[in-house]
Amino acid sequence: MIDTALTRDAVAVQTSSSVEPDGAPRIVSLDVLRGIAILGILFMNINDMGGSLWMLFSGEIRHLGWTLADQIAWFLREVFANGTARCMLEMLFGAGMVILTDRIAEGDGRWSGMRRYYWRNFVLFLFGIVHLFVLLWPGDILHTYGIAAMVAFLFRRLKPGRLLAIGLLMAVLQLGGGGYALYDAGHQRAAMAAIGARQAAGQPLTAADRKIVKQDAERRAKRAKRHAQNDARIVAEDRARTGTFLTWAGSAWQSILSMVGKGLELIFVWEAAGTMLIGAALYKWGVLQGRRSRGFYKGLILCAYAVGLGSRALGAFDDMRFDDAPSLIWSLGEVARVATTLGHVALVQLMLGSVRGARLLRPFEAAGRTALSIYIMQTLICLWVLYPPQALGLYGRQGWAALMLTAFAINAGLLLLANWWVRHYRIAPVEWAWRSIVEGRRLPFRRRVPQGPGALPLPA
Repeated sequence: MIDTALTRDAVAVQTSSSVEPDGAPRIVSLDVLRGIAILGILFMNINDMGGSLWMLFSGEIRHLGWTLADQIAWFLREVFANGTARCMLEMLFGAGMVILTDRIAEGDGRWSGMRRYYWRNFVLFLFGIVHLFVLLWPGDILHTYGIAAMVAFLFRRLKPGRLLAIGLLMAVLQLGGGGYALYDAGHQRAAMAAIGARQAAGQPLTAADRKIVKQDAERRAKRAKRHAQNDARIVAEDRARTGTFLTWAGSAWQSILSMVGKGLELIFVWEAAGTMLIGAALYKWGVLQGRRSRGFYKGLILCAYAVGLGSRALGAFDDMRFDDAPSLIWSLGEVARVATTLGHVALVQLMLGSVRGARLLRPFEAAGRTALSIYIMQTLICLWVLYPPQALGLYGRQGWAALMLTAFAINAGLLLLANWWVRHYRIAPVEWAWRSIVEGRRLPFRRRVPQGPGALPLPA
């Protein structure tokens, strides 16, 4: 027989809420998802903090080490985690947009609410700029989300079906370049194979054949040049990041400006805004809050993982061939990322609906409430303690397996710290600074201490 109190405890994780010092409501199930996502994002970032950022752009994943343990760690990361923590945070941003804009609109009216929401995200954008150029993390997401949230805001009043349709359309449109590359590469390989077969049969090359052969040679030359340039970037980055503080800072700034110059920031904003719309739709339908049936979440897990994990596993095996053959994941990457994330969301909600699952996931609520501070702490620990040239200097010394274990250890410590923090303070430090600036006043920081002997604790 299931203990009634424990059953109530499991349900409470999904439905209970609290209020921040600035009056913002908190929904615990969303905090649990946010806590999982913000800790999970370190598994995506640590290889770029402890190794070359340009490595992944070049596809040379073996640069960090390729022992059997490294291969297993990379494969699991690639299939189950890569991009999904970021995707979950984007969905939660969309949910937060609905919550916050509704609350602001009720109190201040439509246009005043828009100004406040844009001001809130502009301040977040500025925090991201500091994260980029002062804390030297080229992979910052705060400035991207600040811009993307302003774009997503324009669609906030649409019905959930339309929000989902627009978000999915934006995801599919991201696959245009990859889909064309897949078709073009496949077509070229088929044409060269046909020419090779005719040559083997003793048939002379036609003018069209010679044109195709010339194009293939030019493509190979361009590809070789691109690989050489990427290899040179990796070598230069390794040298800079193991030199002095100034060489490290210069390398970080150069990477940031290079990504902006290549137009990658527009792609990142497009991705984030589209996924925020999907998150807004899921929130309006109650999916992110755990308000759907267990059968719904079981079905979502099966469908989402079949598409997401299946596609990503095939893509990972293709990457491990280390050749220039076209990969199906080129045309499925974003859809697979969103699908896998939906599977993760459904799994979390299914666990929150059970006694054991709720107990297991409850500590992540604190991580969700301190997510912004945890994100900055991850940068400080990795970039300023573990891997910089002026501190422990571990850059380039860990393979994939060691990096994943390091991320796990850091996250375990941060999770313990987050749970201690929320018992003693009302708000985390970076959140406090952000919201105090947004509100234009110094928000209360510490929890109020009960007065007098035998007094009960005052509510936060």
